[in-house]
Order: sequence, then C-alpha cells, then structure tokens
Amino acid sequence: MPNYVAIKNRSLDERPREKLSRHGKHTLSNAELLGILISSGSRRRSATDVARDILHAANNSLNNLARFGVQDLCRIEGIGPAKAITILSAIELGARRISEEAASLRSVKSSSQAHAYIAHKLADKTHEEFWVILLNRANHIIGDVHISRGGLSHTTVDPKVVFKRVLEQNATGIILCHNHPSGNLKPSQADNVLTQKLVDAGNILDIAVLDHLIVTSSSYYSYVDQNKMPLPSKTCHESVRLSKRTNR
Repeated sequence: MPNYVAIKNRSLDERPREKLSRHGKHTLSNAELLGILISSGSRRRSATDVARDILHAANNSLNNLARFGVQDLCRIEGIGPAKAITILSAIELGARRISEEAASLRSVKSSSQAHAYIAHKLADKTHEEFWVILLNRANHIIGDVHISRGGLSHTTVDPKVVFKRVLEQNATGIILCHNHPSGNLKPSQADNVLTQKLVDAGNILDIAVLDHLIVTSSSYYSYVDQNKMPLPSKTCHESVRLSKRTNR
C-alpha cells in the first residue's frame, strides 16, 4: 500500500484517540471507534483499516456485527481471539445500557414504547424467540416472560403455557412479541393463526391481548398499527387500548 501512513505520522485530528479527546466521541466514525477498541493493526494496515474490514464483513451494519461470534471475527485478517473478545465485550456493554433504559420504562401506551421495552431481548437473535410483556389494568409493566425458543424460521408456542405464565403474574393485559431473524417484517399465516388463538384464549380468561410485535434487527411490525389485530370479544374486560405508533 504505497499511500499507507502510520497513525503516529498523521495529524492529530486524523488520530482517533486524539480526535475523540479533542472533539468528543460523537465526531468519530464507526470505523474509528472500532479501531480504538482493537488498538493495533498490522505492519501495513492501521487499526482503523482493519476496523473497516470488520464493518464491511457486517455489511456496514452494527446490528449485523452484534450477531458475530469470536470465530466470525477471527476470520478477518488482523483479528485474533483477544481483539474479537474486546469487540464483543463492547457490544455487550452497549446492549446492557439499552436494557437498563428499557427497564426504566414503566408503562406502555403505544407500539413504539412496547418495542423500546422488548427490542434488546430480540433484535440481535439468530433464532426465533417468543416473549410476552405483562401489564396491569393501567398498562403499567409488571414484567416479561420468555415463552419459547425455536430455529431460524419458527418457534412453537403453546397457548396453555403462555397463559399459565401470565396468570402466575396476575397480569390483565399482555403484548405478544417474537422476532424474525431473516429481517422480513411480514407476518406469516402461522403468526396470524397464533395471534387469533391467543386473543380467543385471552377473551375467555379476561386477559386483553393488546398487540403482537414482530421484531427485526432494524425495525418492527405492529398488528395494531397495521389494523391486523383481531378484535376482542364482547366478554373480554374493557381495558385501556394501545394507541397507534407515536414518538412518545
């Protein structure tokens, strides 16, 4: 690489550490931040150059990078187990920060708030999982329960298991949540059938099924927002409904 210039020979504003110190962390690119983490490159490539290779392997998506394991990262030239573990540790710290923010959300009044609460549990999974957010009559969050784990394209959900867990927590409203690792937001026919089954079961037990979210690494689908949520039966307790997506 004839144009290669070692970091130490670059201007201060071209050195990631000095740039962060002088101008703040928000001025650095993803490659520069990742380069600081891995610390060193190779004889002819800087840490930032290696970081760009990592991002390229992840299609320049931090969401995709969050799905990488140690072996995935070690396939990239310049990355060994120690650097791979450093990268994954930083990603996990970021995920835990999001988890803390979600835990501070005490009520759900829209699909966007429900997504903010559950996304960190589902967005980066490479297999399907099914979760339920538990609410009281005021739509305050009681907690959440993990119902099932499946494969790449489906997971088995037994309505009896769902409502056993819900009744144990004395919830009166629930939001169904599962992920699509493929990134496809469109609900399948099986998703629609399951939603109807759970709404019907909830009606009998006087537990309102308020929404069903399908989560991907970058977005989500809400049955309520898309006017696809089955109507509750007349015998179901009249509880507070979720409004459509807002920025609240």
